Amino acid sequence: MNPTENEQDLAVIDKLHLLKELRSRNIQLERVKQKIKKEFEAKENEDKYLSQYKEELELLQQEKMAHVEELRLIHADINTLEATIKQAEQEKTKSFDSAKKLHQEYVPLKAKVDHIRDILGLERTSELSEEDHRITKTYFEQPSQNRQEDLLDSPIFQSPFHSSLNSSPLSPRSKLPDRQNCRSQAPPMKNCSSCHQPIHRNAPICPLCKAKSRSRNPKKPKKKSEDN
Repeated sequence: MNPTENEQDLAVIDKLHLLKELRSRNIQLERVKQKIKKEFEAKENEDKYLSQYKEELELLQQEKMAHVEELRLIHADINTLEATIKQAEQEKTKSFDSAKKLHQEYVPLKAKVDHIRDILGLERTSELSEEDHRITKTYFEQPSQNRQEDLLDSPIFQSPFHSSLNSSPLSPRSKLPDRQNCRSQAPPMKNCSSCHQPIHRNAPICPLCKAKSRSRNPKKPKKKSEDN
């Protein structure tokens, strides 16, 4: 075998080695390409999910703020009612004190009227207790709480404040805002696909089992062929 043939054989062997390496490199390159595509598709899908999650988070934040506003209105209603109750108690005390003074004036005046009627042979005037059985002679000697409660129910000593309470600016009926319009509706629910427990329809993740929830039913990505 001459030197020229040896050189040709070596060249063929070198080419065969190169072809073998090329084949191996091509296979490796194809695997890397497939992995890049797979990771890129995963990234694109996560971008879609992330956009949905952010949208759902915004909806939940809006619902949270609606509840915060509802609590603010409830506290405002409580403050209004407390102010109304305080004013009603003041009016109640004022009415009782006024009735007590009037009763102190009434007793001697009635005694004089009855005395004159006795002289004239006329029948005495009726007692307050006959017109309202709650207003007895010992009524104003009762504990203040009991007698004031009775006084408020008396048709004789009704406070003007109570008769106009419903039309007063502090009246709960006219003052309290209608929370039915500002109160959010009951949140829509669905069952988690993993634990089957009821969760918020827009929740991206189940708070119980932490499974991802595709609240808007996104299309599933097509499965790629397995790596060679």
